[in-house]
Amino acid sequence: MQVNIKVSKNVFNEVYLPYLENDDRYLVFYGGGSSGKSYFIAQRYIYKLIHPTKCNLLVVRQTGDTNRRSTFPLLKQVISNWNLSDHFKINESDMRIKCKLTGNEVAFAGLDDVEKIKSITFEGGELTDIWVEEATETQESDINQLKVRLRGGKSKKQIVLSFNPVNIQHWIKRHFIDSGLATVCFSTYKDNKFLTDDDRKALEDLKAIDEYTYEVYCLGRWGILGKTVFDARAIQKRLESVPKPLKTGYFIYDYDGLKISDIKWVNDKDGYIKIYQLPNMPEFTEYCIGGDTAGEGSDFFTGHVLNAKTGEQVAVLKHQFDADQYTRQMYCLGKYYGDALIGIEANFDSYPIMELQRIGYLKQYTREAQDTYTGKTEKRFGFKTTSLTRPTIISRLIEIVREHCNLINDSATLEELLTIIRNEKGRIEAPQGGHDDMMMGLAIAHHIRDQVVFVNEPIELHSQSYFDIQRQNEIQYGYGETMTVI
Repeated sequence: MQVNIKVSKNVFNEVYLPYLENDDRYLVFYGGGSSGKSYFIAQRYIYKLIHPTKCNLLVVRQTGDTNRRSTFPLLKQVISNWNLSDHFKINESDMRIKCKLTGNEVAFAGLDDVEKIKSITFEGGELTDIWVEEATETQESDINQLKVRLRGGKSKKQIVLSFNPVNIQHWIKRHFIDSGLATVCFSTYKDNKFLTDDDRKALEDLKAIDEYTYEVYCLGRWGILGKTVFDARAIQKRLESVPKPLKTGYFIYDYDGLKISDIKWVNDKDGYIKIYQLPNMPEFTEYCIGGDTAGEGSDFFTGHVLNAKTGEQVAVLKHQFDADQYTRQMYCLGKYYGDALIGIEANFDSYPIMELQRIGYLKQYTREAQDTYTGKTEKRFGFKTTSLTRPTIISRLIEIVREHCNLINDSATLEELLTIIRNEKGRIEAPQGGHDDMMMGLAIAHHIRDQVVFVNEPIELHSQSYFDIQRQNEIQYGYGETMTVI
């Protein structure tokens, strides 16, 4: 016996109808709260379960117990609303649902119990479908394990992910949405015709109270609710108009163990240096570069080049590599921008600072420090992050973002700033699993601007040629370096 269900606008929200029978490998439903996306997914799977095509579904959340309060009741509700209770066997204790008409089944599990997931089997055959509810709670490794479960067999396989957007740098956005890997359905409460007028008004009243929260929670924009440190509205507005890099790539060079020479730029769309403004010549412009090393809680080395007078971000470096490679790229970047003042954080890894000095890059930010043994105050290279300096430089950056967000040209920098929160103790930090590398590098760059000495005429130190790239736009640069800007 089969049950025929007429698909009508009286049953489904129209925004979801094109995805009712979609069989793409990866299907993503995301957007604002109260959009009805989870209920539709439950509708969709009951629809699939009663049809003869094989559909054995595994529903997962990060923690298994949360299924009992969310996805399990949703599926039961659809069964009841469609008057299909006689055609389903529901095991409340084991959280199992089986369609008597087709033998198709639903099982539930948590990603916190990998062994349980591995042991789940279906009487009617192989696993064909996985629904990951609140997918932003998961780790990329968790989803990779689920992908493994769907390999092999003859049946069509699909993973459905559903969530409300959170951190704009979340791996799901990069892996499934930005890459184009998944078919995506975006929705908000405005697409949910089943909302009551009172519910709809309560959501829209939020706009007058907190517009940013309204945009994140109700309109489904990527962001973090209630804890953001930097002006989220200013960042979101700037993200809509950021320029594309003029060029992306990295530097190559000759290195004999003592000095770097014959520096050349390599264009590479996958490169880790983004140039937004070329060095400003023949008008002499001073630049500075703030850098953050990969230390505790960080995975990236970063560098931000600023026009020292205006504070505009003109170039960015961000990469995971060894300290010596980072040092040499910073050396090249500094030379490219006219012997820019370089200030690198000295807390976790002083190697880049000492190595720059060893290979002859002496234009580094200096601070006063007290010698532990002699008690004398002396000058040292590098920026030292302390309980006093950290909140100071971040506070300055908060003001810059609020008042002059247009000075930041790099979207990755802005996206990270959008994720920075203040924890329960009031400390400004990245959320769990996030990074603050770009924030700290930019904050240091703005701090060291005060140490840049502005001159009207270039100071000649030597005339060694560092850039010989395509012989375009040859210029006589600050400090006497003959360079080519491409």
